[in-house]
Amino acid sequence: MRLVYFARVREALGRDVEDIDFPGKVQTVAEALDWLASQSPSHAEAFADRSKLRFALDQRMVKANAAISGASEFAIFPPVTGG
Repeated sequence: MRLVYFARVREALGRDVEDIDFPGKVQTVAEALDWLASQSPSHAEAFADRSKLRFALDQRMVKANAAISGASEFAIFPPVTGG
């Protein structure tokens, strides 16, 4: 699955994209974040305050309990305000 990072998440990780093969036990956005946070200190920092993050699977906004199965892109970003 292609992960795409924006804003402070991208800055914390030092990259804007990475390809991940999640283990079979990872089935939701929340489980994916838990697994990612365990991969490195940078990942743990990037996903520490999930209340300040939003998620999209294949460019559709989803909540943390959404299933990731079948998605090819997972975007993680902070809330955005327009003006």
